[in-house]
Amino acid sequence: MEKNMDRTIITVVGKDTVGIIAKVCTYLSEHQINVLDISQTIVQGFFNMMMIADMKHSDQPFDQCAKELELLGEDIGVNIKCQREEIFHKMHRI
Repeated sequence: MEKNMDRTIITVVGKDTVGIIAKVCTYLSEHQINVLDISQTIVQGFFNMMMIADMKHSDQPFDQCAKELELLGEDIGVNIKCQREEIFHKMHRI
């Protein structure tokens, strides 16, 4: 698998409410962050989403985006975390 320094893993977890995906994707779009892949499930009222996003053309550095997404999550009642893809792979290597 090709490693890409600009790819980010974004996870969103919390109680399901209307508009979670829309609000996260709106933020990403406003900052020129492209969604490459997305998976979401709802289990007994709990929302779980994982995205792979390309930050190559982002107008903000990774750390600022990660913090702003975390704050967005607090505003909408979910937990949003971002990890650089290479860090994610290193943490989950067997």
